[in-house]
Amino acid sequence: MRSLRIALIAASLVASTAFASPAAPVNGAEYITLASPVPAQVQGKKVEVIEFFMYHCPHCNVLEPFLEAWIKKQGDNIVMKRVPFPYSGPNDPEAHLYLTLEALGKLDELHAKVFNAIHQERIRLNTDDAVLAWVTKNGVDQAKFLEYWNSFGVLTKMKRLNQIVASYKIDSAPSLVVDGRYMTSPSVVDASNKGMPEGKLSATTVQVLDGLVAKVQKEKGYTK
Repeated sequence: MRSLRIALIAASLVASTAFASPAAPVNGAEYITLASPVPAQVQGKKVEVIEFFMYHCPHCNVLEPFLEAWIKKQGDNIVMKRVPFPYSGPNDPEAHLYLTLEALGKLDELHAKVFNAIHQERIRLNTDDAVLAWVTKNGVDQAKFLEYWNSFGVLTKMKRLNQIVASYKIDSAPSLVVDGRYMTSPSVVDASNKGMPEGKLSATTVQVLDGLVAKVQKEKGYTK
């Protein structure tokens, strides 16, 4: 029930147009322009948004329902990508779990449940055995999961994670990059909105994302 309440609050706050920062987010205050931009990998008039996250990160957990509501609100305006931050190194079990669920097509079903397992049920998914036990308990065929877990595609993505994180100069999670150029996060927004409760901070962060998406659309001539 607590997760449902958070999700409903998130949807309500994201739908609201009122927030503490100006309508156009301020460079150096609510977002940072990356010194070395990374070309966005999108087609058409959509704007690329990348979230760098960790399942065990409490701030990522608070942000998640706000971000999910925001993604639905933006719809076809954006291409949303997630990159799991390999906290414990190149074999990080949580990152491996995310990439395997992605390959299996199980993210819609289980992504939020992973957050809930760690932060509400206090299940530690920091070992391969713990991950395997959890996914099996949640209805994923063990043999199929292991097939993808050990697949060339998933292992290749695991090896590339550190390179991707380094290319965007990301050193903490959650961090969000828009169009490979603009980075924001709850911690960046907090620096110019001190004392804001974390739920409101997450709502403000996604509203900064609104401003950055609109900024990119204007810069690229997607809107008049």
